[in-house]
Amino acid sequence: MCGIIGYIGKKQALPLLMDGLRHESYRGYDSSGVVVFDHDNVTLVKATGKLEKLEEKIQGMDIPGKIGLGHTRWATHGGVTEENAHPHADCKQNIFVIHNGIIENYQQIKDELQAKGHRFISETDTEVLSHLVEHFFTGNLEEAVGKALAQVRGAYGIAVIAKQDPDKIVVARLSAPIVISVNNDGGFIASDPGTILSHSNKMIFLDDGEIAIVTGEGCKITDLKNNAKDKVATEVEWTLQEAEKTGYAHFMLKEIMEHPASLENVLRGRLLMDEGGVKLGGLESIQDKLRDINRIQIIACGGSAYAAQVGEYMLEEYGGIPTEVEIGSEFRYRKPVFDGHTLSIFISQSGETADTLAALKEVKERKGLSLGIVNVVGSTLARQMDAGVYTHSGPEIAVASTKTFTAQVAALALVSLFLGRQRQLSGPAGRDVVGKLSELPAQVREILGRRNSIEEIARRYHQYPNFCVIGRKYNYGIALEGALKLKEVAYVHGEGMRGGELKHGSLALINNEFPTLAIVPTDSVYEKNISTIQQIRARGGKVIAIATEGNREIQKIADDVIYIPENLEMLTPVLATIPLHLFAYYVAVARGCEIDKPRNLAKSVTVE
Repeated sequence: MCGIIGYIGKKQALPLLMDGLRHESYRGYDSSGVVVFDHDNVTLVKATGKLEKLEEKIQGMDIPGKIGLGHTRWATHGGVTEENAHPHADCKQNIFVIHNGIIENYQQIKDELQAKGHRFISETDTEVLSHLVEHFFTGNLEEAVGKALAQVRGAYGIAVIAKQDPDKIVVARLSAPIVISVNNDGGFIASDPGTILSHSNKMIFLDDGEIAIVTGEGCKITDLKNNAKDKVATEVEWTLQEAEKTGYAHFMLKEIMEHPASLENVLRGRLLMDEGGVKLGGLESIQDKLRDINRIQIIACGGSAYAAQVGEYMLEEYGGIPTEVEIGSEFRYRKPVFDGHTLSIFISQSGETADTLAALKEVKERKGLSLGIVNVVGSTLARQMDAGVYTHSGPEIAVASTKTFTAQVAALALVSLFLGRQRQLSGPAGRDVVGKLSELPAQVREILGRRNSIEEIARRYHQYPNFCVIGRKYNYGIALEGALKLKEVAYVHGEGMRGGELKHGSLALINNEFPTLAIVPTDSVYEKNISTIQQIRARGGKVIAIATEGNREIQKIADDVIYIPENLEMLTPVLATIPLHLFAYYVAVARGCEIDKPRNLAKSVTVE
């Protein structure tokens, strides 16, 4: 979602704010702005479009000051205009606010404030915060912010500064991330750890309902009732170099090429070869409770939900536990049925996905057992779980998730093996799975080594406006993922579906202008998949097959074939994902799309 950066300290603020905005620009935005204080002088600059537009406006301007805020906005309430860009000021140009999230009761608050004489210049929900803080301000900024937040409903990560109380930045969060770091240079605040990683890797993550007063020397954290909170800094594992392109044309390609390293990281130290099991330290505290579960629900959104589709088959076949996938954005609006013997697994790359966090709140209120699969250490989801498995994939900058997707699938395989060894899975069967898991990174490198041939295929097909992507059993979720990537980065309609369902209606779409990507490894449903391909060919449809190495027969019925190494059926989804990610990437490049920051999308969806 939108990006927040703030600084207070010994250095000039503007260069630090602009550097932070550049690091946050991957999140998706359509306008930006900064405000800097220099004693009584306030400089506020906003621009629509890319960050370069803001840089052009401030070029040549003298903007001194050692405290300031910066923001990249992704439009929700109101169009893309300078008036709607953040920061937002009050009537007196004293208080300035930047905000991620949505204020649900903003119209009611706005009406009340306008009746009291406040003048609004934007269409945004955020502007009510600056005027509401103004309404309560009597000289103490944190006190006014606390009173203002007591009046609002919704989600927020905010940062506030005041010319009449200039030696602090007040930040607060409710369902939208805020991270703080204080070092010898001063105090930094951001919505993303990577934004301020160049200054320190020690971060304090705010929890919901907390307010922090950040100065150049430190920070004080309280709840909304002014009760002091003791917070421990988390050491972020990423390095600044990991968050850079390092010579690749796009972050997406860099991160696709990091699939092997990401898989190595999620598997490292967890595979017990001799025992045929896994060591998951994050589950040790609840392993006795896990023996008592008789049902699993996996809750996730977007691509994480497609990884969950793979996990559903793994957990049932290897763990022996009935499993269902629930979409996070729908979960709390139904009446889900679960009890104390149900395990809820939550999957999120960022650990800040608003819909997934809302579902977690529902589970916790009903005393359910929760387990998280998360990439970002210190994220809200990671902190609120009963137990969890980190994927350790490192920073993922491109909006479209790639390496973290396969890491999630691998993590689900580890959890399935852990639960299976508690129940039905024998030692020899476990050793087979462990051995095959250990082969995955090398096999993925092998596929990546053939990426030029995938690029050639993508270029031949890049002008087609529609694709069908089919898979069965374990690879149904991968079909959905492949279709999603085409939509996200190439702006191409991809229809992901179960291969067996094609003949129940969707086959009507197939002709020579509607090619199919068919995931057809040599597995238990191979013959069924071949039958489906024959039906597609009979309607004149073109077929790009993703097949197991050594299968020459597939060349007789497919127009193009991309080969993947042989592995267990449960692990072929990891291998099949790589060609689909590369195909979507190269189609997007050929179509001239903006790869890393697709239109209308944000990296972390922190609002419902």
